[in-house]
Amino acid sequence: MPVYKKSNGTYYVSFYYKDNTGKSIRKKKEGFLKKKDAITYMETFIAKNEGRTEMSFSSFVEIYLEDAKARTRETTFDNKQCLIKSRILPYFENMKLTDIEPLHIRQWQNKLKLAGYKETYLRTINNQLNAIFNYAVRYYNLSSAPTSKVEKMGKKNADKMLFWTKEEFYNFKKYLNDDILYDLIFTLLFFTGLREGELLALTLNDIDFDKKKLFVRRSYQRLKGKDIFTPPKTPKSKREITLSSFLCEAIRKYVEKRYDYKSDERLFPLTKTILNRKLKSIVTKYNLKKIRIHDFRHSHVALLIELNVPILLISERLGHDNPETTLRIYGHLYPNKHEEIAKLLNDLEYKN
Repeated sequence: MPVYKKSNGTYYVSFYYKDNTGKSIRKKKEGFLKKKDAITYMETFIAKNEGRTEMSFSSFVEIYLEDAKARTRETTFDNKQCLIKSRILPYFENMKLTDIEPLHIRQWQNKLKLAGYKETYLRTINNQLNAIFNYAVRYYNLSSAPTSKVEKMGKKNADKMLFWTKEEFYNFKKYLNDDILYDLIFTLLFFTGLREGELLALTLNDIDFDKKKLFVRRSYQRLKGKDIFTPPKTPKSKREITLSSFLCEAIRKYVEKRYDYKSDERLFPLTKTILNRKLKSIVTKYNLKKIRIHDFRHSHVALLIELNVPILLISERLGHDNPETTLRIYGHLYPNKHEEIAKLLNDLEYKN
């Protein structure tokens, strides 16, 4: 075993490994207080550099995250890293990657289910663990992903989509007490279907009052004390949204009241946390139907469907990649519309 003890009582390793060309390279590392730590370092180093899976799960997660960091947005990576560290690593970190079996996955799932998380969140966690194992199969020659042999936990979509009707929204608005900032924010969310980050990234330069257009060009998030701006969620999310006259006027009045405002500054200098806290406080205080900020987007779609707006236009307004995506998410809101179509066709036949 190439592990040696120095006169000062610490350990060091000196070993050879093969690089990606097959060439043998000597590696030396000093300063280990325990022999087992030196051995673990050597085994992990060799496994990482020779593409083996004989390493701890936590060591492999480091490799996975290093790769993910170069391929995902900063905000996405931060969320991914937090989820792995809080929901996955505590259970698997000390196990060897090759020792994790379907039974371990099942036991992990049961533990999370008993914690009472929402079904959609459970599915998100499950998908993340599956992504780690799929990465090991594809790039590190793991024979198979144990997650593939276990039924997925959670659900992709919530059983019930929450949204407010127009009446419920206006009932909520009266409790804003004419606060021009929050009144405009929630009105824009309800009548445009903007994502939260898209709304918070807006500047006056993104509004064309003559053409009554709002341009979605980026998204905003506060991360580790820094303002982070990223492109919208997908290429199609970079879009134009036609505004009604009353929205244009509301934006004008708001801007007029902003002291020393520059057109390239954010219209709404808030964070997602502050905005969510404001919504929750009003909903709780006045015992209103509980919805999230993202549910304003659902509310906008429900309103458009009620107004018989074609699905293609709704899809474009939301910035979805295609109408199929819109139908998959919101198709359940259409049942009464199918009955209306049948009635129209019956009326047409009657007239003939």
